[in-house]
Amino acid sequence: MSLTSSTPLSDLGIDRATIHLNPGVDALYAHAIRRGEGVQAATGPLTVRTDKGGRSPKDRFIVEDDLTRETVWWGGFNTPISPDVFDRLLARMTDYAAGKELFVQQVFAGTDPDHRVAVRMVTEMAYHSLFIRNMFVRPTADELRSFEEDWTVLNIPSFRADPERDGVRSGTFILVNFTRKMIIAGGTQYAGENKKGIFSVLNFLLPQSGVMPMHCSANVGDGGDVALFFGLSGTGKTTLSADPTRQLIGDDEHGWTEHGVFNFEGGCYAKVIHLNPEAEPVIFRTTRTYGTVLENVVLNAQGVPDLDDGSLTENTRSAYPIEQVPNHRPGGQAGHPKHIVFLTADAFGVLPPISRLSPEQMEYQFISGFTAKIPGTEEGVTEPSPTFSTCFGAPFMPRHPGEYARLLARKVRDSGARVWLVNTGWTGGMYGQGHRMSIAHTRALLNAAISGGLDGVAFGREPFFGLEIPTEVPGVPAEVLNPQQAWADPEAYARTAHKLARMFRENFQRFEAGVDPAVTASMPNPDA
Repeated sequence: MSLTSSTPLSDLGIDRATIHLNPGVDALYAHAIRRGEGVQAATGPLTVRTDKGGRSPKDRFIVEDDLTRETVWWGGFNTPISPDVFDRLLARMTDYAAGKELFVQQVFAGTDPDHRVAVRMVTEMAYHSLFIRNMFVRPTADELRSFEEDWTVLNIPSFRADPERDGVRSGTFILVNFTRKMIIAGGTQYAGENKKGIFSVLNFLLPQSGVMPMHCSANVGDGGDVALFFGLSGTGKTTLSADPTRQLIGDDEHGWTEHGVFNFEGGCYAKVIHLNPEAEPVIFRTTRTYGTVLENVVLNAQGVPDLDDGSLTENTRSAYPIEQVPNHRPGGQAGHPKHIVFLTADAFGVLPPISRLSPEQMEYQFISGFTAKIPGTEEGVTEPSPTFSTCFGAPFMPRHPGEYARLLARKVRDSGARVWLVNTGWTGGMYGQGHRMSIAHTRALLNAAISGGLDGVAFGREPFFGLEIPTEVPGVPAEVLNPQQAWADPEAYARTAHKLARMFRENFQRFEAGVDPAVTASMPNPDA
């Protein structure tokens, strides 16, 4: 539906605009191509190029007012900004938007009707509107007739801020105002800001209702056994949760209520650089499907996506509705988790391929959110370097990490879920000396854990991190299970383990004031 009217956006002060209200896939393809935003690949998807290759976390601000002053954990990615700055930028944006062509999608964030948030997404780009339609939960016709938004997102990429005049860091800005229930964004075409902005909102709101917001994928077996997979980019979160024998609940963002887990989203946003069609057939098929949005994927001379071409960015993406996954969970909800998996790609080669965590270790590892960068991933990285992202999603967590950790610990205690730390990184030595963990071994370990195959197995304890390691797992050589035995040089292992344990302790110092002393006491021991 297209309207030339002030009615849908009059509350924003946008009185003159051509407004496309809830356009469908065909219309958005036509608009995006007409406007020069993208082209249709020969295989079906809409392919677009963005001015930025990813999010701009340093340009995200939260309005500091009476609602947020004492509840937001300021520092790191939570940068305060005044209500006046927000109001001035919003006024300039609405003036700029007058007379323009705008696209509005009315969607839900969350599949659970008791905890979802109704969002009005106002965008300048047709491709953003298709991305939103793919990624959020689409209301039914009846729900649209009575739709009343809880939150509004206004995203005008061609509007750039003036840092000196507007009080922000650069021309790019993402401002979250919890009191006005609005997000305004400009200066970036990267569609992921729409998704992650609302994720941050849910991460602030849901804990007030006892709901645990989680940056994780989730699947469920035929017996109703739910598994959650937390992990940063490159740890295998999407790959390992895409199990053909289990239903996919969602690939990135979930909530855990008193009844079970629910997906925040209605779609998936998969990284597709060097995607292997044999190892990832479902995700690969989405890159050849009409309705998918491909961001920064290069087309070859025949108009076919070349998933090995990272010339625009290594962060190439496919955004598609979850209905494109044949074994997705209809409704996006399931019961309480039985198993929780923290994934890490340890390039130091120190952490075991699988270990069982105590409640205190679970909180510690959750707050730490460890993985490692390898040489070549970023300019200046010449040896393995640690990455600590609190709650496995630091840029999206407005509250103190200890608050999320305590809520997760209560959910785990009440449900009886088992928690595992799984290293998909290196073994037998650090990056450049050892080798990457076998995906076959990782799958065997996960299958054993989730199926209950480790319940009767004996466990030993690793000295530096105090982790419990199974002594035997079918299909996995015994020497692989204990990283100390996998290294040819025991002294080199001890030196590297000492170094990594010290990094963990140094990182955790900034959280100690907000966590229980028992959690702090579970820290690694560099001098073991």
